[in-house]
Amino acid sequence: MRRDRHGRGMRGPLAPSGLPMRRTPVEEFNALVLQAVNAIERHMTETMGRHSPLGHVEFAVEDVPPQMRAYEADIVESHGVALSKLYPAQPGTAAAAPRIVLYRRPIELRSDSDAELGMLVSSVLVEQLASLLNLPPESLEP
Repeated sequence: MRRDRHGRGMRGPLAPSGLPMRRTPVEEFNALVLQAVNAIERHMTETMGRHSPLGHVEFAVEDVPPQMRAYEADIVESHGVALSKLYPAQPGTAAAAPRIVLYRRPIELRSDSDAELGMLVSSVLVEQLASLLNLPPESLEP
């Protein structure tokens, strides 16, 4: 336990035990991605009538995109900045499952409200999943 600058220690809990602590922006974005994935998966299960094929897909969030090359086609971008990237499966390696990476800061900067942020996250995920599954994006939208 850390002590304050006068050496007296912590004076008490930071928040009452009945109230949750505030989530960081990173945690809020991760929760938003998880909600969007769950909504898409629920929609696919209802419309396809079978188990969703998303069980083998990995989802990740990074703060900013790495330096990209202009010829990479598996990137969803807006105004020249990548919003997400699809890494296809590479059987026999550590990357045996396909992976979709969303870039948090570029997505956040393109939305003016929480509702718009949720819609943008969902649309980016739908676009990448449609590309991965060879389906029209309209069939995946919840």
